[in-house]
Amino acid sequence: MPKDPTKTKYFLGVDYGESKIGLAIADSETRIAFVYGTIKNDKELLQNILAIIKKESIGTVVIGVPKRMGDKKIIYAGEKLGKSLEENGINITYQDEIYSTKIARENLKEKELRDINRFDDAEAARIILDSFLQKKAL
Repeated sequence: MPKDPTKTKYFLGVDYGESKIGLAIADSETRIAFVYGTIKNDKELLQNILAIIKKESIGTVVIGVPKRMGDKKIIYAGEKLGKSLEENGINITYQDEIYSTKIARENLKEKELRDINRFDDAEAARIILDSFLQKKAL
């Protein structure tokens, strides 16, 4: 019997960075996170993320924050983004992440990509979202 697609939940993973925001997407059916891309961290950030949420029917945004041994500035900025999204009616959760960018860089090196800096934020978002999906019963 096929599963009801109306019950599928969609997730957006976010790797917050000072200049770029990495994004990944997943659904509750496959539970596999895929790289979505990166967007600039500029004055249009909130509107750009809200547009992606609408376009992709995202139900929950998973923001990676390095709670253990983390940069307090990045933690604060990630949580501030989360609060702004919540004020727009978006369900937010935080995923403790540490070394996601380092792991992302290693993954990309194994794939022999040349311009690692171009892809590492989105790959880090995929790692964050994958960690969330593996830990949660959806």
